Order: sequence, then structure tokens, then C-alpha cells
Amino acid sequence: MVPALDAPLFVRWVAAAADGLERHRAEIDRINVFPVADGDTGSNMLLTLRAALAEVEGAADPAAALAKGALTGARGNSGVLLSQVLRGVADAVADRGDLAAALDAASVAARSALSRPRPGTILTVLEEAAGAAAGKALPAAAAAAADAAERAVRQTTAQLPELARAGVVDAGGLGLYVVLDALAGLVTDREPTETVPLPATTGRPPLRSREALVGDREGGSVDFEYEVMYLLDGVNRRAADVLRDELDELGDSVAVVGDGAGTWNVHVHCSDVGAVIEAGLTVGRPRRITVVRFGDTPAPGAAPPDAWFVKARAVLMVVTGAEVAELAGEAGAQVLERDPDQQVGDDELAAALAATRARHVVLLPDDAELTTVAEKAAAKARRTGQDVVVIPTSSVLQGLSALAVHDPHRRAGDDVVAMAEAAAGTRTAGLMVAESEALTWVGRCEPGDVLGISDGEVVLIAPDLAVGALWLAHRMLTAGGEIVTALLGADADPALGEGLALDLRRTHPEVDVIVHRGGQTDFPLVLGVE
Repeated sequence: MVPALDAPLFVRWVAAAADGLERHRAEIDRINVFPVADGDTGSNMLLTLRAALAEVEGAADPAAALAKGALTGARGNSGVLLSQVLRGVADAVADRGDLAAALDAASVAARSALSRPRPGTILTVLEEAAGAAAGKALPAAAAAAADAAERAVRQTTAQLPELARAGVVDAGGLGLYVVLDALAGLVTDREPTETVPLPATTGRPPLRSREALVGDREGGSVDFEYEVMYLLDGVNRRAADVLRDELDELGDSVAVVGDGAGTWNVHVHCSDVGAVIEAGLTVGRPRRITVVRFGDTPAPGAAPPDAWFVKARAVLMVVTGAEVAELAGEAGAQVLERDPDQQVGDDELAAALAATRARHVVLLPDDAELTTVAEKAAAKARRTGQDVVVIPTSSVLQGLSALAVHDPHRRAGDDVVAMAEAAAGTRTAGLMVAESEALTWVGRCEPGDVLGISDGEVVLIAPDLAVGALWLAHRMLTAGGEIVTALLGADADPALGEGLALDLRRTHPEVDVIVHRGGQTDFPLVLGVE
């Protein structure tokens, strides 16, 4: 009797594939050079299959459970793409389809998930396997798919320059071959492979050490410092496509894959962790966020941390005004204080980063115009061995919100995520006094009028600061909020903050109101809503 591609076989296949990846994990990790030489492709594919198997226990629909577990537990770029193979198979099981249909659906889904698909990768191997399986019963289809995958893996060296320079085959493609070979072993009398394919065209054996692949770099991307992954729920295809395009502007190795029911797994290599998380926040609520710095897993023999660093963690915040500097210092930050009109250069910021004497630093520029300068300073600091992440805070209140959730005892990547989310969730606006007559978006203002400013635009005109503060706060709270923070300017009357707090406690009793003396000279009052 010809075996069918059903749920019990699917479960056995994933278990056998996990065993195969366990046997060959070290070999696959060792040749991992694309998209980044971080030596974890075999491990990530294995962990993805283990996550899939863990979801099966007690599940009413084992096939769907395998696909869900692979998607939500996917590790790395290779694990994200492998999850699409399991999704394709799960759909085929549900529809009583064949292996070719499953692999073809997986190929289409995996290719559409990537912002910049490349030949000579797991995608190429998957397409060749799907084509070879077409029109065949399961035993012949499985054997043909595995054999085609082996041939395709050998050819990847000549298809991708990064692989040719290293003299290796594609690690993700090799992992997929191991997975397909496991199925062939279950439905035919062939034994699972004990050897792995070698390059077909280089004329020399593959490199055998990860040090040789990585060269002078301690693993990871040439252009980007971090791998960021998170899950999104309740997001439609159009929003996911928009997110993919936005992430493509922020980094590379972008993959956004879904389960067809609104859950998506997002993967990207980037330097600006905060911007990647903010992009996710525009379409949904990211969860199970992971941030890994490529250098956190150094190559064998890498030098230990420089003894010059005297502490593990620090937060550096750029502020204007002594009062705000004191607030930031009390909240645990080291501070670079500047005058409102003072330009801060990347050299000055790099020096301030070095002065923290911390191995890992979170930099809060607190000014949208300083973000680019901060990124340049961070790049300089990274070249000295310091790990710096810029969270693009555009105001001091966003910086203070990030500081409020900073936990030096939490894992560095998780702490950055929490701080970035807190900053992104804080809306800010301010009051200033018009110095001349002008035409604004909300009408003509006269000298002495109070202007409410949000996102660089005038959103209201009030007769005085007290009325302007109330109007601006109520306007900001129409979108909701739990905490209102007011920063009084250097010359602002304390009664301004007191009156605002009294009104908000009466009209919005559900909101906590915090008033500080900020000491800024450009805005008599700055408001933040979290």
C-alpha cells in the first residue's frame, strides 16, 4: 500500500528531520556564511523543529499544531523559512494534497516572505525539490525531492558569490536537504544520509572552520549589528507587506511570514532596534521580541572584553537644562547636558559614550535632529569594542519614559526592547508663545498668543498658558492615555502645573498626572502622554 501524506506521517517526518539535523548541526553551523556568518543555521533549524514538535502534544490537529509551533518558535532566518515548509505540508495534509503541492506552496510562501530573495539559497533548493516531486506518488516524490535537493545544494556555491568566496554550499539549503532526506528514509528503504553535499564547481574542498568563514569579524552581518525577531497577531496581508517594505529600508535579511490566520513572524538584521520595533507597532502589537547582537556570540578564539570597561551597562541621555539633567540622573542615566541652541557633533557624543566606561550603552538623543548624529557616534564607539544601541527618542519625555522601564538586571536585548516600546508609546507636545503675527494651520495668531505644537505643527491657539495647557492636554488624551507628564519651563509659574494637575484629576480621574520642573527655555510647558 502506498503511504499517504497524512498527519501521523507528518509528525514522524518532523521527528526524523529533527534527528537528522541533530546529527548534522555542527557541519551546517560550520559552513554558515550567508546571509551572515553567525554559525547558527543548523542550530536554528533544529530548534524550530523542536518547537514544532512541542506544540503537537495533546493537539486535536497535529498537522496544524506542527505548522503553528514552527511559526511561533522559528529561530533565525533559516528557521523562519523552514516554518513555511511545515505550513505548506500542513495545508497539503488538510487538503489531501501531495508532496509536490506542499513543497510548491512552501516555495511560493517563502519567496513572498523575503524582501530580497537571492539565488543559491534555501529558496533555490526548495524550488528544485518541488519540481522534482511533481507527478509522482509519495515514495518516488520524496526520493526525487531529496535527490534534487542534494544536486541543488551542490550548485549553490556557484550561484552565490558569498558562498563561492568561502568555498562552501548554502547552509540553509543543506539543512533543507537533511529534512527532505528524512522523509525519503521513512517512505522508502533508503537510509538517512551520513554525509553532506560538497560544492560542485569550486574545484576545492569547503572550508572546515568557522574562523576561516568569519575572517576578522566576530560573526554576524557586515552592515548590521543586530538580529531582531518578533510575532504579530491580527495583522492582514496588506499590512504585513507594508511592514516588510518598511523593514527593508532599515536592514537586510528581512522575512515576514504568516500562518494565513493573521499571525506573523518577523525577522530582520538591523542596527536601529528601536525603529524596527516601532515599525511593528504601527501595524500591531509585537510580542515574544528577541534581540541578538551578532558580536554576543564571538568566534572561537575571539579576544575577551577589554579590561578598560569597568561596568557592563549604562544609559546615556542627551538633555537641555540642569533640572532635566537632574531628573535623568536620578532615574539612572549618565547625562550629556547641552544648551538649547548648541550643536552636538558625533565626536562629542562618541567621547561621552566612552566616558561611561560601560561595555553596553543605550543612547537616548531626545531630539529627532540628533538621531543621525547619534548613529554616527554609535558606529565609532562600536569600532572600539563598545556595544551601543540608539533608541531614537525625539523628546526628553520619550527619554524619561524609556528610563522609567530600564532594568540593568534584565538581559541587555530585552531591556532595549522594553525601553524602545516605552519611548514609542509616549506622545509629546508643547506650548510656546507667539512672537509675531502669523498664519497657522488652525488660524491666524497674534503676538502673545499661546501656540500648542505637536509634531512640528501648530494644533491650537489659546489666550494664555493656563488655558493652552488644558486644551492641549485634553486634545492629547482623546487618543487615550494612562500617564500625563508635564515639564515646566525655566520661567514657568508653578501654578501652571498645579492648575493643570487639578483639572486633569477632575476631568480624567483615570489618568496619573506627574509635574516636574524641566528648566527648558524654548517651551514654557512640555506634555507627554503614555
